[in-house]
Amino acid sequence: MAQEPSEADQQINPPSFTPPAGRRTRPSGPIPRSSGSSSSASQYQPSRTFDHADQAVPASFAPPASRRASQQRSSAPSFSPRTSRKQTPATPTAGAGSDVPQSIPPARARRSTGSSRNVVRPATSSLVGTNGNQSLNSLANSRFAAHGSGSAQLAQSLPHTHRIRKIVISFIAALLAAAVIAVYCAWGWVDSRLNKTDWLTDTANTSAATWLILGSDERDEPSDITGFRTDTILVLTKPKSGPSSLISIPRDSLMNVDGQYMKINAVAQTLGRKALVQQVENITGQKIDHVAQIKFGGLQQIVDALGGIRLCYDEDVQDAYSGLNWQSGCHDADGATALAFSRMRYSDANGDFGRNERQRQVIAAVIQKASSKETLTNPKKVLTVAESGLAALTVDEDASPMSLMSMALAFKDATGSKGVSGSVYWSDADYYVDGVGSSVLLDDQKNSELFAQLAQGTHAAGTVGTLAEAQS
Repeated sequence: MAQEPSEADQQINPPSFTPPAGRRTRPSGPIPRSSGSSSSASQYQPSRTFDHADQAVPASFAPPASRRASQQRSSAPSFSPRTSRKQTPATPTAGAGSDVPQSIPPARARRSTGSSRNVVRPATSSLVGTNGNQSLNSLANSRFAAHGSGSAQLAQSLPHTHRIRKIVISFIAALLAAAVIAVYCAWGWVDSRLNKTDWLTDTANTSAATWLILGSDERDEPSDITGFRTDTILVLTKPKSGPSSLISIPRDSLMNVDGQYMKINAVAQTLGRKALVQQVENITGQKIDHVAQIKFGGLQQIVDALGGIRLCYDEDVQDAYSGLNWQSGCHDADGATALAFSRMRYSDANGDFGRNERQRQVIAAVIQKASSKETLTNPKKVLTVAESGLAALTVDEDASPMSLMSMALAFKDATGSKGVSGSVYWSDADYYVDGVGSSVLLDDQKNSELFAQLAQGTHAAGTVGTLAEAQS
């Protein structure tokens, strides 16, 4: 009769792999017995030194690239990571070389509170076959525990990643929505404050975008002439390609309107706004798309709202008419100084031509300061500047916030190093006409050629006009 296994023989689950309390463990199978005496059959096989040559690695722990080969070399079934902690261990298929563990402990059972030297080693007969090794079993279980722990961490991190992604997307969407609302509100706010009036003619469209920029102010010399005068006339041109340009037309330029001679600055007062636009179109040969009239009295408030602008003039000036007191060089000018700087002409050796040049400098400095990072990142300053600028501005009937923005960008390009600036060409700067006085007689042919090149974007960057040629 076969000998009943002793209490020691029945301990087939090592202490370190004992299942939690209340869980029953399926027996690992019959205890292998030798073909010799029955007295030695109840003893466990002693552990021996690990040898890679005689140990088959379970298929589930083989690298992916060699997994199929491992399954062909061993009849042991593959072990897949558990889907739950209560999974029933698979029973290996009987056959030669099927010495594989019959149960895998939960990942939490792999924790050890002491040194690895104090861990109780499982019996060889219950976990590996006679050709197995205890160290290989420990290595396999540690890999399984790491794999299971990594899967759990990955499963827990994925929902967190998705939540973060959703939060980021929602935040970006909210910012875009806020930007759209802000632009819409700003657009409506600016559009509602535009002071529009009829300026435009029915002249056929031309290829370039062209703005007529006018400056008006009370006269700076003793005179009995009152009313509306355009003392500053600038033509801003932006071609489809090529440099933008800003060209001045002298206020004393002689015009012949329906057989009547007058200076160009009196045309709007005498014959109306559209008559002035028509005269500028005759000089340039280009359709005027938009008009912006700036009251130079409002220029002072704009400059003060910006916190001052940088201006340069290489002459000492004490001008009683404009009130400009200037020391040669570059200085930070407040609103009052900038206004006097743009009005002064009697103390300028170039007279009205010199004043036109300084007016272009003032407007360029205002555009540069208004579009700077310092201004744009200060909402309070932006609002103050916008309010001051819109209060000083009168535009054409087709103007919009977009046309004003395009005008500002074109103005900045024209006054930059790659732009074209200067004045129109004239043949006589002191042409006298009875009833009109000393006038500027323009060179119509040269001006037609100039503006044709500017509209096509073929003119080289730099300064143009009779004054520029005389100074060079």
